[in-house]
Amino acid sequence: MSRIGNAPISIAQGATVTVENNVVLVKGPKGELSQAIEDCVKLDIKEGEVTLSRVSDAKDHRAKHGLYRSLINNMIVGVTEGYKTEQELVGVGYRANVSGQKLELNLGYSHSIVMVLPKEIKPTAVSEKGKPPMVVLESIDKQLIGQVAAKIRSLRKPEPYKGKGIRFKGEHIRRKAGKAAAK
Repeated sequence: MSRIGNAPISIAQGATVTVENNVVLVKGPKGELSQAIEDCVKLDIKEGEVTLSRVSDAKDHRAKHGLYRSLINNMIVGVTEGYKTEQELVGVGYRANVSGQKLELNLGYSHSIVMVLPKEIKPTAVSEKGKPPMVVLESIDKQLIGQVAAKIRSLRKPEPYKGKGIRFKGEHIRRKAGKAAAK
């Protein structure tokens, strides 16, 4: 029984949802997103709500029922509110610079790392005195922003001994004592 798939999705103010040839198109004030869906799920749009129902109780259909409901809900939230991730660069000399869609990171390597970000993502670099530099990503596509944020984090994962690396804001890194504490 899919509890997520059975929940109706309320269409936010300013957003429109249309379905053509098994492609869901969501338009809103921040942009538009589309998602192809399979025949195993039927969409019903009425009175500001989207409800999904599956064709049969096959295992694959039950799995995709909740999946497509979550994807459509994320699209509606994205085009109305948008998504934002904040990452901290913790370490001596770690810096971030943004010029257009290029993100330049200095992470303690002998060279700087330059990433060209997709045009759907709006990057900003924030550096305040006394706080670690931050990279802020904003987008309407939840999947894309998560994938790019994971790629940035993979460039220098937080290590457990000194805590240096790229971490999400508010993420807790479990620290280890090191070999001096073993004696």
